[in-house]
Amino acid sequence: MALFSTIPSYENSALLRNPNIGIDKSPRPRTSNGSLRLISLKIMATHTQVADSSSVQPLLTKPLEITQLPIFQFDEYLSMKAKKVEKALNEAVPLQYPKKIHRAMRYSLLAGGKRVRPVLCLASCELVGGDQSLAIPTACAVEMIHTMSLIHDDLPCMDNDDLRRGKPTNHKAFGEETAILAGDALLSLAFEHIAAKTTKVVSPERVVRAIAELGSAVGSSGLVAGQIVDVLSEGKEVTLEELEYIHVHKTAKLLEASVVCGAIIGGGNEGEVERMRKYARCIGLLFQVVDDILDVTKSSEELGKTAGKDLASDKATYPKLMGIEGAKNFAAKLAAQAIEELAHFDAAGAAPLYCLANYIAHRQT
Repeated sequence: MALFSTIPSYENSALLRNPNIGIDKSPRPRTSNGSLRLISLKIMATHTQVADSSSVQPLLTKPLEITQLPIFQFDEYLSMKAKKVEKALNEAVPLQYPKKIHRAMRYSLLAGGKRVRPVLCLASCELVGGDQSLAIPTACAVEMIHTMSLIHDDLPCMDNDDLRRGKPTNHKAFGEETAILAGDALLSLAFEHIAAKTTKVVSPERVVRAIAELGSAVGSSGLVAGQIVDVLSEGKEVTLEELEYIHVHKTAKLLEASVVCGAIIGGGNEGEVERMRKYARCIGLLFQVVDDILDVTKSSEELGKTAGKDLASDKATYPKLMGIEGAKNFAAKLAAQAIEELAHFDAAGAAPLYCLANYIAHRQT
């Protein structure tokens, strides 16, 4: 399949055809005096034809515009939440005997990164009325699982990558055997951490639901499913629907679980949890679409990881199947659908999640 060949329209997406994931058509929420609470959106994708990857413009021409939203200092919010998560992660994995395995775990877990998943977990917990302290252990668990997936994904038997977050990958720093074990240890610690640190402050029923949600997201019907289909698809013709399956499972499922678990731990009702799920499923796939675009438009130095790997290994990506413009348009539609789900919540309370959707759409690394 030729690079950047364009399919007719992103409407072919299986995700966007699914009415359970699309824009909700129920009546808009009203304020206490009965008037409609309106949140208008303007989402635009660039339409410049791209001759080569070096001239690619940002994903969207300008940020998502959300009117009637209180002024919100997102950078400050993101920094504050990330610091709380960083502190909790540092405490969760002390350097103890056997030191080599714990050094390897800490090396990747504390290597920085955007901490998008744990911040989403905390934000969704607070949106449904919970205190962020309730969700800190779950937020840490999500990041442990994400880190495990990166360690294993970088292994020679998988993507065979040498660079992650601007540093040598775990197996390059500690050896393959230790890297595999470090990933395994982080995965098991994630579930132990939720169970040990949350049951005293959250009902056992909600803790079990969160653990089940997270387990499903990472297992053979989640991340692992996406990974194996991705591995088996290398060098083969892949349809858009197959590509979507890979990315929904490999990337979006864990992002979805981050948001859903936060809402569960925070005490959200079924309706709130499901709206958060729809929001998260859209931004989860959005994250991967943007990732695919960045892989062909940014350098390794800019990304902090090896750029162009998907192209070099002949992997299917959204730019490859849809063209860069088609991928941008698809990303814009996913962002719009995610924002639409938040219109059913209090605008001030949902501000972090509005901004996180915008951040994911416009990230440059």
